Amino acid sequence: MNKKKSGRPKGSVRKKVDWKGLEIVHPDAAGIDVGGSEHWVAISPDRDAEPVRRFGTFTADLNEMARWLVEKGVRSVAMQSTGVYWMPVLEILEQHGLEVYLVNAQHTKNVPGRKSDVEECQWLLKLHAFGLLNNSYQPTDEIRIARTLWRQRGNLVAEAASAIQRMQKVLIEMNIQLSNVLSDLSGVSGMTIIGAILQGERDPWILASLVQPEVQATPLEVAKSLEGNWREELLFVLSQQVELYRIYQSKIVDCDFQLRKHLETLGSKVDLQTQPIGPKPKGKKGSRNAPQFDLRTELYRITGIDWAQINGMDVLTAQTVIAEAGVDLSAFPTEKQFTSWLGLCPTNEQSGGKILKRRTRKVVNRASGAFRTAATTLLRSQSYLGAQYRRLRTRLGAPKAITAMARKLACLFYRLIKHGQQYVDKGTAYYEAKYREQQIRSLATRAQKLGLQLVIPETA
Repeated sequence: MNKKKSGRPKGSVRKKVDWKGLEIVHPDAAGIDVGGSEHWVAISPDRDAEPVRRFGTFTADLNEMARWLVEKGVRSVAMQSTGVYWMPVLEILEQHGLEVYLVNAQHTKNVPGRKSDVEECQWLLKLHAFGLLNNSYQPTDEIRIARTLWRQRGNLVAEAASAIQRMQKVLIEMNIQLSNVLSDLSGVSGMTIIGAILQGERDPWILASLVQPEVQATPLEVAKSLEGNWREELLFVLSQQVELYRIYQSKIVDCDFQLRKHLETLGSKVDLQTQPIGPKPKGKKGSRNAPQFDLRTELYRITGIDWAQINGMDVLTAQTVIAEAGVDLSAFPTEKQFTSWLGLCPTNEQSGGKILKRRTRKVVNRASGAFRTAATTLLRSQSYLGAQYRRLRTRLGAPKAITAMARKLACLFYRLIKHGQQYVDKGTAYYEAKYREQQIRSLATRAQKLGLQLVIPETA
């Protein structure tokens, strides 16, 4: 009878396997199952006769929970990032000197059968005690304040845009085709005409005379677009949407004031008196949704980098990333870990020596979205990054090229923040020459393998 061949390669050495149990990494650990109306906390059974307890969500209950953990000798606590319910728990536990691990719920759900809160907190305790949970990145309190204000401003800008869309919908219902002759309804011409309509003006030629001189449409086209039915109920809805839009605009101004006030309290990396910021680069237009203060100068003072000089990125993109990740990236030892946190690198899932999946992880991260949006603006950029993006877009397609360039911008952001380097654009011609040299080397190598010789004409 033939003996069954071993699957181990010939000459290989069998590795020794340590069959001992897992070592305790966090002996003074606790697990908390966070909820909207109650929190369940589990500690080691040898520390208390009742190791699993229920606490409420009021501030007094959270302080009682923190004091109980400290009395029982707990030093490290693990809890899941459930909605926004974890935020007050994290704040109070840190105030009592406890180390808090905020873990991803996807990392703790692989074992089935834990359907109750009591079992869930005990499972978190076991995983955290053996060091099987990774702590999520949390910026400093100063960055959290900036993040809250910047997110609130983004919500207000989105609500103002929705009010503009509803205004346009009401005008179309009245057969006022103003959007066909004006590129932006929220501009000076559009808001002036809408204000006159709400004040009772109905003559299309008088309304057409209110447009700015730079409008490309002719007065006849504007007048024809302003003939409608003027229904009373639609005019009422239009007046309310205009009022809401103005309210949102005033709240955005208030938010800008608060954001500027907070940014002025952050430390400076450069002295604007000795190292003033340079002139604004030509060809870069400012966004209409930009803050009402000089955000570019403030970010230059805080980071020492003029973000307006970087191709593909602008001040708003830099502010979004800084509000999410901060200006101290010491929590990420390498740029690979930073891009992995952003979800901009592939996942190499392997089994049996084969790669099963290389797609990027689905990560809900505003900084990652900002980098992706910045990558799309490189399509017509006459720069080194723009030439690289167009080359990748031709070879890989738009979705993969956007992800690749978003990672490129993230690495660039990491190097600028981490090492304080200044960005220098080498231009499209440099990239094209470099790419040509790379292709020539590749062709020469392939020709050598085939026993041929690559000859380059002198005219080339």
